[in-house]
Amino acid sequence: MKVSEAMTRDVSVASPDETIRQAAKTMASLDAGVLPVGENDHLIGMITDRDIAIRGIAQGKGDKAKVRDVMTEDVKYCFDDQEVEEVTRNMADIQVRRLPVLNRDKRLVGILSLGDIAISCDDAKVAGDALQGISRPGGEHTQTG
Repeated sequence: MKVSEAMTRDVSVASPDETIRQAAKTMASLDAGVLPVGENDHLIGMITDRDIAIRGIAQGKGDKAKVRDVMTEDVKYCFDDQEVEEVTRNMADIQVRRLPVLNRDKRLVGILSLGDIAISCDDAKVAGDALQGISRPGGEHTQTG
């Protein structure tokens, strides 16, 4: 199965110049924990609810801080024509639950989440293996020493 068959297509994009409060409100209305950040029709980052809490509020930046001040610039992504199984192995390796999806012109066309994979794939083992890899200790957001 291709990523394009499993991904979520209608993706809201945050502006790097909007406030983290605006981004949080968008996340709340979408019931989502992440937004791609775009500028001049290019993906330049990702902002998560965790970025807002840890890099924004916890560091005293306040709700008027700009998205660009707390977003993750090192964006991991996949392509819409890749196989879901290949991408899920990569998600497990890099320990992420969702990836922005680009076309070969590097334009954002969707987001692929672990939930999308679980719903779309006939083989539940694909999503399970990804979750197992994502959840192993030592990732970027671990609470273990």
